[in-house]
Amino acid sequence: MKSHTLLTIVIILVLGNVSCDNREGKNDQDTRQLNVLWLVAEDLGPYIPSFGDSTILTPNLSRLAAEGVRYTNVFSVSGVCSPSRAALATGMYPSAIGAHHMRTLFQQPAAKAMGIINYECVPPPEVKMVSEIMRQNGYYCTNNRKEDYQFFPSKIAWDESSIFGHWRNRDEEQPFFSIFNFGVTHESNMWNPFGRTYDLDTFPPERNIEKWWERFQNVQKPLYVPEDLEVNIPPYLPTTDPVIADVRRMYSNIVEMDRHVGVVLKQLEEDGLFDNTIIVWYTDHGGPLPRQKRLLYDSGLKVPMIIRFPDQQRAGEIDDQLISFADFAPTLLSMSKIEPPSYMQGQAFEGKFKSPVERNYIHAAADRFDETYDMIRAVRDERFKYLKNFQPEKPYYLPLAYRENMATMKELLRMRDDGTLNEIQMQWFRSTKPEEELFDTRTDPHEINNLAGDPAYAKKLVELREECERWMASIDDKGFIPEEELIRQFWPDKVQPKTEAPVALWKEGKLHIDNATEGASLGYKSAKDEDPWRGWQIYKRPIAVPANEEIKIIAHRIGYAPSDTIVIKGMNPIL
Repeated sequence: MKSHTLLTIVIILVLGNVSCDNREGKNDQDTRQLNVLWLVAEDLGPYIPSFGDSTILTPNLSRLAAEGVRYTNVFSVSGVCSPSRAALATGMYPSAIGAHHMRTLFQQPAAKAMGIINYECVPPPEVKMVSEIMRQNGYYCTNNRKEDYQFFPSKIAWDESSIFGHWRNRDEEQPFFSIFNFGVTHESNMWNPFGRTYDLDTFPPERNIEKWWERFQNVQKPLYVPEDLEVNIPPYLPTTDPVIADVRRMYSNIVEMDRHVGVVLKQLEEDGLFDNTIIVWYTDHGGPLPRQKRLLYDSGLKVPMIIRFPDQQRAGEIDDQLISFADFAPTLLSMSKIEPPSYMQGQAFEGKFKSPVERNYIHAAADRFDETYDMIRAVRDERFKYLKNFQPEKPYYLPLAYRENMATMKELLRMRDDGTLNEIQMQWFRSTKPEEELFDTRTDPHEINNLAGDPAYAKKLVELREECERWMASIDDKGFIPEEELIRQFWPDKVQPKTEAPVALWKEGKLHIDNATEGASLGYKSAKDEDPWRGWQIYKRPIAVPANEEIKIIAHRIGYAPSDTIVIKGMNPIL
């Protein structure tokens, strides 16, 4: 159907019997469905007691682990946040939907200087954010607060996505899916002694507060790890004072993150929801240190995850199945008794629609990071890791202005130039890479010794090489497309396409809404909504609108600009 202006909309008016303020889907959702809560830390490997590192205490995470299940083989699809979050939001591999470059929405200055524009990737039209699918099935969905999906979220994706987002804003008895992101463990907090954090006494803040973060800008972050406490330094980093200080800061940030987790858990208990909610804690990729973040070693991909099921089901269990971030979206749906759509590339590892076959492999990719290009693909089974370097002429280490803010990175570069790094620490600074690498992560957890040339492992090398080729072909990996060309495919002439305006008409007493943009979702809300933060209601079926009631209607496809908003006003029926 072609787009129409408001003046050309055909209106056949009848008295409606449902106010548009009613939350569509409330009456047709199963009240027995469980809530789901995601607690997401940033830039963090398994540096907590529940996963074998006793350097610090994390009482809230330790409680979750004691009352829940620890998943010991969970892997991000990338060593950095934005591509990883694209997978979490869609159930798709980033390189399948063009979300593999870090990042697309907000380029670092050095990337801008290279001519890389800010852009959104445009997934296939059938792809929806998993939160939108949850909302379609009656869930109240909130995100607090980080998004960073390589596209701006659909206008229909959340009931609320902001620092104020919380399940407490939902209609009574409505099931919820809520995400809370804890940025205190982010890489940037390794070098910034001040910064934004949450006021743990009033979380989330009051809605009337403006520029809530300003009160924390000159507040120094606490340091919970005493200077005399011994910390573990991985062998690829030197044991020098700047590195030790950074690692202490990393552990201290984890302690602070655990406190934030405790605030949310306490609120869940206060609301009587603890045993009606599936609680999932995980991190968005591996650790923040050099040779961790952005790389496809386990230090950059492997993450800890804890799931506490209602009534402490499976308490204390350890689950070692292979899990990919591509599996999170279908598993969320499966846990909520919703069948995952067939386009999702992951598989459910829990819930009603759990896959009958566990994974044999996980897959990951690395491409542009800020101002530097490379292309690496990874495949891992329960023991062995395979890396395919598509640009072996490039060094392992590629300069990144952002990362060089960290004292540890400055120390590595200083010692490299002074010739004081040992052989293992110098590996990252080799001037070229082999085309293939193979590591035994059981005997070589830091992935130091490349076995690709060892005849004893030739069979495993061929197996994982063929799996890498199969996977890349199966997802139509976009890594081979130059980014400039990819941008033009998404945004012809580097101009963002815009979602067509909705088309509305009255038929048999109800308002029917349509849109000409393939893959667009439709939303509506009262024009008199006293809560402007309230998300758009998902249009699922024709709606009845009372006489003289005004509603706003919008359409949005991921990667496109949202449509113009149209306004429809109810009138007395024509006799």
